[in-house]
This record gives sequence, structure tokens and C-alpha cells, in this order.
Amino acid sequence: MSKKTERLDVIRNLINSEQISSQEELLAWLKKVDIDATQSTLSRDIKELRAIKVPDPEKGYVYLLPESLQDKPQQGKVTSSVTDNIRYIDFSGSTIVLRTKAGYAKAIGVMIDNEDYDEVLGTLSGDDTVFVLLAEGVQPLDFLPCFDSINPNIKNLYSPEGHKTVRNDTKRRYF
Repeated sequence: MSKKTERLDVIRNLINSEQISSQEELLAWLKKVDIDATQSTLSRDIKELRAIKVPDPEKGYVYLLPESLQDKPQQGKVTSSVTDNIRYIDFSGSTIVLRTKAGYAKAIGVMIDNEDYDEVLGTLSGDDTVFVLLAEGVQPLDFLPCFDSINPNIKNLYSPEGHKTVRNDTKRRYF
């Protein structure tokens, strides 16, 4: 096994088992298991693993791997803690717009991408917004029940009739 493969395996295991909040913390863990790496090497490794940072009530933000969002044993804990932070859903043509609390959009975008829906052409995630572009002819209200796979309660988060709920004098679907 090459050094890089071993290092990536250790990083993957550490991110899955510990709540790592920074590259410095991850470097310290690597040193504990006798793996030397520079910050720039670690940065490239994190990018290669597609690790993302998601909000954590205790540590601020922690690293998470996309595959852990699909991992069945953690799904209840990770998925619900992430998708429970969708604030509202709105639509424009063949685009679904998910507004989240700050810091959750990227994790939700990764979850949608990992589902590999045939109806989704792609996602674009910022800090608190996810754009989901649907394939030609797919209507957002017809597709939204598919999101049950990322949050079984998604049907409670939008109106099947497409009516907007008004909150704070703004017209959006709020949850």
C-alpha cells in the first residue's frame, strides 16, 4: 500500500470516527499514528476525499465525508441533523431552490448529488442555498417526493398544491 493510500485511509477513518474541526487538529491526529504530512498535502487529501465542513453544535464546524451522508448506521443522525436545517423550498421553472440555515447547503447538495437522481441535472450549493436543476419536462412539485430518500419528512416541508406560505411578509415556502 502506498503512503498516500494509507494516509487517505487513515484520514477517512479519523473523519468518520472523530469530530475533526480543523486541518491542524487532523494533522495532530495523523502525527499520533506516525503519519507525517504537510498542511498543503493534507489540504489536497481533503479535497480528493471531497470532505466538507458542516455545522456542529459543540465544535462549530466539523469535517464530514460525502459517503457518510449515505451510511445507513449514521443516516438517522447525520441526515436528519443536516436536512432538518432546510428553512424553505421555492421553485422557478425547472429549478428547485432550497434555503437552509447558514453552513448546511453544501452538505445537502452533496446528499442530493449522491442520490444520483435521473431527474436532476445538477446542483449548485453556496452557504445557505442549494439550486437543484431538473431535467427538461420534470416539474418540481412532481419531483419533490423523491427527496424522501434524504429526509422522510420532506413531504411535510412543502405544500403539494404549490401554494406559498407567507411568513414575515415575504412570499416563500417556509418550514
